[in-house]
Amino acid sequence: MREQKPSIFQLGAVEGTDGEVVVSGWGLGMCAARCACHRDPADGQLRIREDRTAGTLGLHSFEPARCGCCRPWTTEELRAVLRDVAAVAALEARERTAG
Repeated sequence: MREQKPSIFQLGAVEGTDGEVVVSGWGLGMCAARCACHRDPADGQLRIREDRTAGTLGLHSFEPARCGCCRPWTTEELRAVLRDVAAVAALEARERTAG
């Protein structure tokens, strides 16, 4: 079963090893079009939630109960996104040089 994740609109970095991982520069957007639990009631903005202990990056939930609409990205998933983007960029570069 595939879980819903917040959208990614800006790639960032994942640096370090399992014990000392720093996640920076990522831009996250809504997980679903009509999801209201991640919008700050005061200003309507999204808030990013980083859990360094669990190694996750997601959206803060303003609902009293735990958010059930999406799951945060793990550092391994974010690393996989970066690997996939690099692989696509390499393929595109090869296509351009092949003419």
